[in-house]
Amino acid sequence: MGEVMYQFMEQHEILEPGSIKLLPKIIQQKNFKRLFLVTGQSSFEQLDQQFKISKMLRNWPLVRFSEFETNPKLADIKKGIDIFRQTQAETVIAIGGGSVMDVAKAINFLAVQEVDPEVYLTSNVNPKHRGLPLIAVPTTSGSGSEATRFAVVYIDKVKYSLSHDWILPEYAIIDPGLTHNLPPKLTAVTGFDALSQAIEAYWSVNSTSESKKYSREAIKLILQHLEETVNRPRHSDRTAMSKAAHLAGKAINIALTTACHAISYPITSYFGIPHGHAVALTLGRMLVYNSRVTKDDINDARGVAYVKNVISDLVKQLGSKSPPGAARKISALMESCGLECSLSELKIDNQGIETVVKNGFNPGRMKNNPRMVTETALRKIL
Repeated sequence: MGEVMYQFMEQHEILEPGSIKLLPKIIQQKNFKRLFLVTGQSSFEQLDQQFKISKMLRNWPLVRFSEFETNPKLADIKKGIDIFRQTQAETVIAIGGGSVMDVAKAINFLAVQEVDPEVYLTSNVNPKHRGLPLIAVPTTSGSGSEATRFAVVYIDKVKYSLSHDWILPEYAIIDPGLTHNLPPKLTAVTGFDALSQAIEAYWSVNSTSESKKYSREAIKLILQHLEETVNRPRHSDRTAMSKAAHLAGKAINIALTTACHAISYPITSYFGIPHGHAVALTLGRMLVYNSRVTKDDINDARGVAYVKNVISDLVKQLGSKSPPGAARKISALMESCGLECSLSELKIDNQGIETVVKNGFNPGRMKNNPRMVTETALRKIL
């Protein structure tokens, strides 16, 4: 079976220490006159280089939007669209983590469409217009959102995804220096988001040789550098994790996420567990589950033998000899990074598990997983 070849809009990627200094040059070269800046409410002020970035942008009329929550809600996006439409901006700049990227991408994309944002998010509507050029500057090493054509928005605790080539940022400036003052917990949860994306993209039914190459590189870097970055960070570790997160983003841009991500959303929405931690909770168990795929529950058209080989390959990449051993490796890494490995440790009881099953069992999102996931199987995994 031949691979599907994806043609995405070309993106300009700049991944090197100190690359934030190129931001004014890009604005000048593109002759942008007015800027719409999206940042977190307090994370931007906490950046080591916040003053430096503000000084870089002082020569341009600028409106900054930061009035939104982590895991952005529809109301946040609508508020941002109203402000954005009044600015006459010529570019959108996003400086922050995954939620900042989601907000910037969603506002930029939805503000120019002809239907209400809620209608667009909940219906199958074709976009009519492309948004403004978007410059994405990540300040965490996790979501890889600067490399994807997706944006996430929540409506009444339910996660909706925007997906279109026009959403991919035109520029991605990945400067590891912007991650240097991330606290250990945030470093851990964002790092596990990247690891989960890399692993899920590798076993996804949509994987290609290109996406698997990105995944392999990301997994190797994360295993080598995540624990050090959380507990004893050096500049080289931060740089490696920035690269890994970007590579994982490029992998899911092709292959999409699978069951672990689908299950994670209600864990975050209903119990407040940060996204990367919520995804990692089922990563090892799902690896074991997928290793036991049969001809009766295969989702991947490439067949049972192919999926078993993929899982075996992942087991080796994780430095183990068996799927259960690989799952233990993931749990050990979580523990060494200060993250709980089970729902019970997070005070999520059987009733909570039913909430996760009810709201995390989305057949549409589960179809990317190489092995079919039933409600019974999901309940057992949880």
